[in-house]
Amino acid sequence: MIEFVVEGLSNIARYIIPSLLVGIPFYALAVKKVPVYEVFVVGAKDGFTIAVRIIPYLVAILVAVGMFRASGALDLLLEFLAPVLNFIGFPAENLPLALMRPLSGSGSLGLLTDLVNTHGVDSMAAKIGATMYGSSETTFYVLAVYFGSVGVVRSRHAIPAGLFADAVGAFSAVYLCKLLLI
Repeated sequence: MIEFVVEGLSNIARYIIPSLLVGIPFYALAVKKVPVYEVFVVGAKDGFTIAVRIIPYLVAILVAVGMFRASGALDLLLEFLAPVLNFIGFPAENLPLALMRPLSGSGSLGLLTDLVNTHGVDSMAAKIGATMYGSSETTFYVLAVYFGSVGVVRSRHAIPAGLFADAVGAFSAVYLCKLLLI
């Protein structure tokens, strides 16, 4: 009985996205009488305008991340923080990922991949890293894109709040993985 239900849901799930892609424009055109193509073109034009407006913010954040990594500041920070975090039970091998995640999505993905390749897929370091990767955000990139798209120049409390949330995500990942996976 359960297998029948799972198979039925799997068949339904296969057609949900194509149905939405066809159904929503058809509903807009047939029922609401919206000129779908024209509205789509206006939206695409607005999206392009926003993309052009946020380019300076993206360039600034990418240059800052590149300078932080290339200058060796990340390595110095890791050396400074590793003894303290080891004392409280935060694994040193996960520290670079915790520090890189708010700065760069691709950089943190590279560090996670390196963790998995070095320690193995089923290692605690890889599990903590994967949980940490999924429970945090590229804070500075998100702020640059979102604030840049609406023209916000002063971030006020957004950066401290975002970094605090990233720290909570990192420490929670360590705690929960050690609690649930040992």
